Amino acid sequence: MPKEQLVKSRQRVADHGEVFTPRWLVDDMLDLVKSETERIDSRFLEPACGSGNFLVPVLERKLNAVRQRHGRSEFEKQHYALFALMCIYGIELLPDNAAECRENLKGTFARFLSPTEQWLRAADAVLAANIVQGDALKMMDAAGQPIVFPEWGYLGRGRYQRRDFRYDSLTQRAAASEGLFAHFEEHEIFTPVETYPVMTVQEIAA
Repeated sequence: MPKEQLVKSRQRVADHGEVFTPRWLVDDMLDLVKSETERIDSRFLEPACGSGNFLVPVLERKLNAVRQRHGRSEFEKQHYALFALMCIYGIELLPDNAAECRENLKGTFARFLSPTEQWLRAADAVLAANIVQGDALKMMDAAGQPIVFPEWGYLGRGRYQRRDFRYDSLTQRAAASEGLFAHFEEHEIFTPVETYPVMTVQEIAA
């Protein structure tokens, strides 16, 4: 079994403090919130996601839950697998790491489904929105704009809903409630910056 690469270069450690977490430690940490990692609709945000050392194992656990609960229906298995991917979020300062994280998550999704090109394009669209290159402390993306994350919902029958929220608003909301995207009400001050029409996989992939 090949040894895990925990450091890309000494210079990156010096410049950015970049050291990756070994898989055994990731698994131990995720076991502390095991029930959440096995919920398809639980949302995980890694504010320094690197190449996906935490997010890939979370997705693997979610996909295992998809297999157990929806494996008998190919239609439901596919749609819930995409929804599991939709519930994974990351912020990464370095562009090469952000790109690797998207590819690693996409690869995990692809190995689970053996998807068609359309499903892969849909996964790309989701990951482009969910894995953001930016600064989690400043809450700004690489272009200097406020980080925005989509809240994806699966409505059943192959239909998804997307609402976008500013990350800085979500963190304020989370400080006073149960977590990101928890119990949003229409009358609350933390309203979406954009709400999209209900979409199918074909429309997400377009």
